[in-house]
Amino acid sequence: MDKFTCLKVFTRVAALGSFTAAAKELNTTQSAVSKKIQWLEQDVGITLFHRHARAVSLTTSGKQYLGLALKLIEEMSAFESQLRQQQAEVFGTLTLSVPSAFSVRLLAEPLNDFMRLHPDLSVDVSVSDKLADLVESDIDIAIRASYLKDSGLKAKWLMDNELVYFASPTYLTSQPPIETAQDLQWHKCLCYSLSTPSNLWRFMDNQVVIKAKVKEQFRCDSPEMLVQMAKLGLGIAAMPKWMIEDELHQGILTPVLTQYEPIKLPMYMVFKDSDYQPKRICAFIDFLAEHFRAQKN
Repeated sequence: MDKFTCLKVFTRVAALGSFTAAAKELNTTQSAVSKKIQWLEQDVGITLFHRHARAVSLTTSGKQYLGLALKLIEEMSAFESQLRQQQAEVFGTLTLSVPSAFSVRLLAEPLNDFMRLHPDLSVDVSVSDKLADLVESDIDIAIRASYLKDSGLKAKWLMDNELVYFASPTYLTSQPPIETAQDLQWHKCLCYSLSTPSNLWRFMDNQVVIKAKVKEQFRCDSPEMLVQMAKLGLGIAAMPKWMIEDELHQGILTPVLTQYEPIKLPMYMVFKDSDYQPKRICAFIDFLAEHFRAQKN
C-alpha cells in the first residue's frame, strides 16, 4: 500500500474526526479509509486513533505523528509544485559542458541572448574538451564534436565542423612543399591529444578515406594552444574552419592540402533521455538549435 496516500488519509480523518466524513470528502468508502488507517498503524507500530461509536480521536502518539505527517505532506506538496513549475517555466540553474574554443567563439553570444530572455535563469558552464559523464557530473547538456555511440542519451545536431589543415607562411616557406597527405611524414605536426589516435590524420579523396601517420612534433589537449603554436611557425595543425577563419582571411595562416574533400565532424547537444525534462533544458536546446540553423542560412 502507498504510505504517502495513507498519510494523506490519516490527516483528513484527524481533521474531520470521522472515517465516514473523510471517506465522503475523499470520494471513497468508509471501509477503504479504515483499511488505510489500519495499514498505517501496523506499519508504524502505534495506535493512531481511539475508536468511538460515531467518531474517532487521536491518541497521544497519534497527535505527535500527525505533526510529522502534516509537515511531510506540506514539504512534498511544495516540492511537487516546484517540479511542475520547472516543466512550465524557464528558471533554476542550467548546467552545461562545452568545448573550450566553442564556448568563447560560438556559444557566448547565443547564451547571452537566451539569458536575457530568461532573467530568472542562472547558468553553470564547465569548459572542457574532455567528454563529461552527464549523470555522474550532474550536467544538463553537453556539446560534443564526435560521432556518437549508443549511450542511452539523446542528441540534437547543431552543426558540422569542417576540418582544415594549416600552417603559418613562415613555416611553409622554410620547409619542403606539401603536395599530398603522404608528404606530412617529413613535416612537424601539431596534434590534438584528445583525438584517438592523435598521430593519424585523415583525408578524403573521391570518397575514399586516406590515413596519414604524422610526426607529433607538438601534442596538446587545447585547440587554442595548437592554433597559437601554428601561428608562431612551429608546424602544421588541423582544426575546425570556424576557429581560424579570421587568420586565414588575414593571411596569418595558410591552408594546406586543399585538393582533398573537407572532412566534416558533426557537433551535437547531448542530454539525458527523459520524458520530463525541465523547461529550461528543452527551451535552451530549441533556442540553440534554431540559432545555428539561422546562422547556416
